[in-house]
Amino acid sequence: MTTPAISFEFFPPKTLEASFRLWDTVQTLAPLEPRFVSVTYGAGGTTRQLTREAVETLHKSAGLQVAAHLTCVDASRSETLAIADDFARAGVTDIVALRGDPPKGSGGFRPHPDGFEDSCALISALADTGRFNIRVGAYPERHPEAADDAADVDWLKRKIDAGASEAITQFFFEADTFLRFRDRCAKAGIDAPIVPGILPIENWSNTRRFATACGTGVPQWLDDAFDKATRDGREDLLATALATELCSDLLEEGVETLHFYTLNRPELTRDICHALGVTPKVKLRDVA
Repeated sequence: MTTPAISFEFFPPKTLEASFRLWDTVQTLAPLEPRFVSVTYGAGGTTRQLTREAVETLHKSAGLQVAAHLTCVDASRSETLAIADDFARAGVTDIVALRGDPPKGSGGFRPHPDGFEDSCALISALADTGRFNIRVGAYPERHPEAADDAADVDWLKRKIDAGASEAITQFFFEADTFLRFRDRCAKAGIDAPIVPGILPIENWSNTRRFATACGTGVPQWLDDAFDKATRDGREDLLATALATELCSDLLEEGVETLHFYTLNRPELTRDICHALGVTPKVKLRDVA
């Protein structure tokens, strides 16, 4: 089994305490030398300014390749492209382009009157600037708004054709879920890299609720395993073992890169990476 290339997702802090947690997370995971780290947007673009600040700080202070999430929710085309321009001026040229989740209680996504109608329009506009490396989301299980399973593959192909270079999937719990999706994408002529998104399970009840909301299937065996682990006080041990096994199964099937959703809590992600052979790189100045 080869050692994978890795990347991490963080979310922007909303409080001083959260700022310290993010910096601790970065300090813990940066020595693993990720390909890049991404910083999310909140639903409805609620953390737009916070995301921009976090991206620029990580880029300048941590020496990491940073990919900024950018959505087209509740913003005009000019406002969205102005944010992209700000990123480029700050030296951040990697963007994860997403339609974005609508604000809570809004009843679903509605394009801004002067905004991008969907993620493909956003991707195309970013690609036309020639300034960005664009990544996009992918859904190995049916997106809650998708008409059928084929729609998720069709949308991904449209996004790649619009100018994206790589896709990162929603999280999933069984390797076959990703592998079947990869096969369907290959059959549809998608040849861009598709990176599996891995979510280390910090809290099973929260993860389960999130999975249900975003259409991720929850196998019964996983419920049973966490019920027992909770009784025994071994949730973290189980979470580490399950994620490591999932990643190992993917690597054995030819996957070379993994993207971890860290939730700004680095310990499980670090332990899983160590188990996969991804260890801190010691520089000569560290041992001099």
